[in-house]
Amino acid sequence: MYSLYNSNNMKKLIEWIKQSNRWKHLAGGYLIGLCADTNYCAAYTSVIAGACLEYKDKATGGKWDWIDFGLTVGGAVLGRVTRLIIGVL
Repeated sequence: MYSLYNSNNMKKLIEWIKQSNRWKHLAGGYLIGLCADTNYCAAYTSVIAGACLEYKDKATGGKWDWIDFGLTVGGAVLGRVTRLIIGVL
């Protein structure tokens, strides 16, 4: 049976997160979501921030990475959900 908690799978996930500063995109998006007052503000700000980060990468000779962009937005969703849960408690 497939298990996400298999140590080999966790090692692969950690290595994947370490690629291309993905953890920074996730953490930055999380902070955006945590600090945003509304869902709209979190979504709008994370999309703009993710696009700016990827444009910077492309402008300096790199390539646009949709995974990094998605992690920025996904991090904002996680941060927003965290803030909503904390607000309910």
